[in-house]
Amino acid sequence: MADKVTTGRDQLGGFAPKFAELNDDVLFGQVWSREDRLSARDRSVVTVTALMAGGILDNSLRFHIGNARRHGVTAEEMAEILTHAAFYAGWPKAWAALRMAEEVYAD
Repeated sequence: MADKVTTGRDQLGGFAPKFAELNDDVLFGQVWSREDRLSARDRSVVTVTALMAGGILDNSLRFHIGNARRHGVTAEEMAEILTHAAFYAGWPKAWAALRMAEEVYAD
């Protein structure tokens, strides 16, 4: 991930500064930057699938669907990824994720 992420500090820095630091510097800094091990595109696919499977159907999923789009995942691929995951993670979760993905890719 090329851009420095400051979302943690921007949204939670005043209340939970250590959490914000770990979010921005470790998760999005160190982990996402290891593109020699796994591309940002592949990390995006894994993250979207994990969030959907875990029932995290909020702005976190919306952000990561958009991130997948920015990393080159097409709308058709996203639909296929979520359809495939539906059989392992649950139909209602996939339904919600697909509706969200439809909105993200319509922008």
